[in-house]
Amino acid sequence: MSDYSLAQHFGVNLAELLSSKIKAVYPKFDEQKYIKNIVSKVNDLAYSGRIELHARELNSALNLDYKSQIEILTSILGEENPNETGMFKNYYWVLPIGKFVEIYGIDDFETSINAIAEITKRNTGEYAIRVFIRKYPNKMLEVMRNWAKSSNFHLRRLASEGLRPKLPWASKLENFIDDPKPVFEILELLKEDNVKFVQRSVANHMNDYLKLNFDAAKELLGKWAKSKNQNTQWIVKHATRKIKI
Repeated sequence: MSDYSLAQHFGVNLAELLSSKIKAVYPKFDEQKYIKNIVSKVNDLAYSGRIELHARELNSALNLDYKSQIEILTSILGEENPNETGMFKNYYWVLPIGKFVEIYGIDDFETSINAIAEITKRNTGEYAIRVFIRKYPNKMLEVMRNWAKSSNFHLRRLASEGLRPKLPWASKLENFIDDPKPVFEILELLKEDNVKFVQRSVANHMNDYLKLNFDAAKELLGKWAKSKNQNTQWIVKHATRKIKI
């Protein structure tokens, strides 16, 4: 899907959709201000710029403290996505909420991480989480280790996807490139996962490291290649599909 066609979902139509959801739980929401500001600014923006605009205008229209804002925004998320797909189709409207946390939540770790966990169960927290990994690397590694052991496959996937150094449409995450051991310890927890959504993330993650720290990635994949687990075997094959090791 082109950037243009994606962008069409994030104009005044999204402002009206989010307004209806927010008004249902917070009647004081200034929907007129929100929609008016989106209409006046959105046309010159592409996909990513539109998502950020919605986040910033939500902050302006929700004239409350951050915790109260997040309580409202997470209350509109609805039922969790039961599928491995649909995050960017059925739940596309959640993207500005993830961007909201990324922009405004960096100083409230607990509130923001809990919000990202709920967001990723519908859409994805893989972009919002990266600013927290940069600022709180040790705390985030502990969070990711716990998510890697979660019964929720969306959280298990985020434990891998959020730490990817070369995540598409995101700036490079350089924290662990030279010493990926802490990340590899988390991927070890996921290497036998029976959900393809998680397997694919782990494989793509290791493919990133084959490009950035080949020796470390080769060593780990060589160890995994000896496993008789079919899920691990799929991950190794997919991770090395374009790179010979």
